[in-house]
Amino acid sequence: MSDSAETPGESATQALPMGVLLVDDDRELCHMLGEYLSPEGFRVSAVHDGDSALYHLGRHHFDLIVLDVMLPKLSGLEVLRQLRQTQSTPVLMLTARGEDVDRVEGLELGADDYLPKPFNPRELVARMRAILRRSLMLEPQGARRERLDAGPLSLHFGSRTASARGQSIALTGVEFRVLEILMQQAGAVVSREQLTRQVLSRRLTPYDRSIDTHISNIRRKLAPVADEVSILNVRRSGYVLAMAEARPPGTNQG
Repeated sequence: MSDSAETPGESATQALPMGVLLVDDDRELCHMLGEYLSPEGFRVSAVHDGDSALYHLGRHHFDLIVLDVMLPKLSGLEVLRQLRQTQSTPVLMLTARGEDVDRVEGLELGADDYLPKPFNPRELVARMRAILRRSLMLEPQGARRERLDAGPLSLHFGSRTASARGQSIALTGVEFRVLEILMQQAGAVVSREQLTRQVLSRRLTPYDRSIDTHISNIRRKLAPVADEVSILNVRRSGYVLAMAEARPPGTNQG
């Protein structure tokens, strides 16, 4: 890889290091993160513009992408938009602090999470591991059944796929986990705090709208079965997965 820098590293916690593509035009930051992430069990490759990112993503497998929004040639958001047309590789977006529009757009395009710059490398590692746990289902054997059904919806854990009336639904890792929790507790209200902790592995903060954006994405993808099942908002409480014949009072679609 002529325009990439790879840090081999050895895994401290896993048999095989997780392959990470770091996409950022700050070469010094990429070098520093490569040295930091290697002992943490990650094999880091770095590229520094959007075109190079798409080139490498089309030719190499990565377990996770850390993608800066501000890039030369193609923006990080455009890279994500094109990536999601063909791949579901987990993506952690790096955004400028205070750029809420970029964060929301990134989540709407299918990013799994975001982290504002500047950040503590320890928080980056925590976010990366949380995303990989969701993506790779790193849980004890027997902790999950093979399939979960609720109305017309089915989740297949072995293949990490979802379907509605037998038709496949393309979900990101975060969306899969959100829908799983809602389906497990179908008919009951699940708080935004609970969803944030269980799905994103962090506390809910006053201005964090990540879960709301993921819910919006799932609703859009469930549109073909909206007459049978819907995700409703319970004011000041959270969300509930409701079947058409059992819609709880005080709920709405917003």
